Amino acid sequence: MTTFVFRRRLTVEYGHCDPAGVAFMSQLYQYFDTSTWLLFEAALGLKAQDIMATLAIMPLVDVRADCRKPLRFGDAVEIASRISEFRRSSFNVEHRITIDGELAVEGGETRVWAVRDKDDGEKISSRPIPPEIVARFS
Repeated sequence: MTTFVFRRRLTVEYGHCDPAGVAFMSQLYQYFDTSTWLLFEAALGLKAQDIMATLAIMPLVDVRADCRKPLRFGDAVEIASRISEFRRSSFNVEHRITIDGELAVEGGETRVWAVRDKDDGEKISSRPIPPEIVARFS
């Protein structure tokens, strides 16, 4: 479990919601994805495109969410994201979305540390996560 937590605030926009004003599940997963990349940017001091160009791509292999309270149009939310576990070549990211300090959504992702094949950019393969990367999250 890592100690580095990235927090961001946002307001749920109308386009993120169904006609009843409740955020789409797909939008919650987009919040998670963006928060993961921002977490890595903050920890490594690199932009996402530079991480992908020089270190690794991080394909998503699993995503999950437990919605305890709906996010609605106009809600001001905070998303707190952190790495909950690093393994040899994969890792878990934990996301907690709160409204006024109350937990609304708890979710997570599993991603793989991978690189593109130099000869065939369509192929990717996993690589061990470098210890210096893991150290940036403690």
